[in-house]
Amino acid sequence: MKRTLSIILSSLMALGVVLALASCKSGGGETTPTGSADPKATGDSGEKTIYLLNWGDYLDKEVKDEFKRLTGITVKETPVTSNEEMIIKLDTDDCPYDLCIPSDYAVERLIAKNRLAEINFDNIPNIANIDPQYLKLSEVFDPGNKYSVPYTWGVLGILYNKNMVDEADLGSWDLLWNEKYSGKIIMYDSVRDSMAAALCKLGYDLNTTNEEEINKAADELIAVKPLARAWLTDSIKDSMVLGSGAVALVYSGDAVWSMMPDEGSDELEFFVPKEGSNIYFDNIVITANSPRKAMAEQFINFLLDGEIATRNTEYIGYSSPNVKVAENIDEFFLNCSAYNISAEDVARCKVFRDLGDKISLYDAAWNRIFK
Repeated sequence: MKRTLSIILSSLMALGVVLALASCKSGGGETTPTGSADPKATGDSGEKTIYLLNWGDYLDKEVKDEFKRLTGITVKETPVTSNEEMIIKLDTDDCPYDLCIPSDYAVERLIAKNRLAEINFDNIPNIANIDPQYLKLSEVFDPGNKYSVPYTWGVLGILYNKNMVDEADLGSWDLLWNEKYSGKIIMYDSVRDSMAAALCKLGYDLNTTNEEEINKAADELIAVKPLARAWLTDSIKDSMVLGSGAVALVYSGDAVWSMMPDEGSDELEFFVPKEGSNIYFDNIVITANSPRKAMAEQFINFLLDGEIATRNTEYIGYSSPNVKVAENIDEFFLNCSAYNISAEDVARCKVFRDLGDKISLYDAAWNRIFK
């Protein structure tokens, strides 16, 4: 989701990213920030340039600069805020992008739409650095691992302030519905993620297409509305660091940012609820119509280099499927509950699947919640 923006606004401004889109709902209208790279809009010929559709602040600029120094190839990014926006941009015959980093269910949908190119792994020897267990998990949405390479992974969970939450209340999704924290609960403004929390709380499959179960989950979210301080997306991190909330529904990668010594708060902690949750993968893919496939594969191989992957991981904060990262990453990450997620927690989690036309049941439930 997935997707993260840096906490410190000044650092974002230094990267030239305009964040007027932080409050957009999942699947809402798109905004193209100043400095984004749309080859059709700029008239760029694409020579020695590859075009990447990516989440905001999800790739270390210094890594891109080093790739250019080594290869002469420039990587130009266009930021998006949702998988749905990615799908819309890639679902055209004249798609101008070469690479994209969609989440699991979006990869599944793009494969079904024939919008992705099979990757020639002969050109990506560094695929050997990807932990086989994550390649196996990825086969749920990309059978045979033909079209995607795991970039990051994480889980959906709860970030909480240790000074504001009683330890006895921890461990379950029930924490988000606890009236004791009324006005201090921050929910995630995303259909699949908030519905997943409610479905897991009720003991249902987070990929259910049972209309009754979906509506019961929506009723749970209606019940939490009067308790919630706000329904946010990227700004959840800032709110929790500033102490505006006691508990929040978050992606683990965002929780890592909130807990970083130099950027976050040492009052924050993260856990995966005992009822289970979503494990997500963001994945590097090449578009079906890319005329620069060889350069795109060269860039993917570069990103999978152990040293490069470590630097990039420390920058973005999300857990890495690269085995070399664990050998070299800063000790903070290895001791961080939101980064180094236990095997027991992972075993209780499921990957989001593409629900096809059944997603309309979720959209209808979501509209009922916010009518």
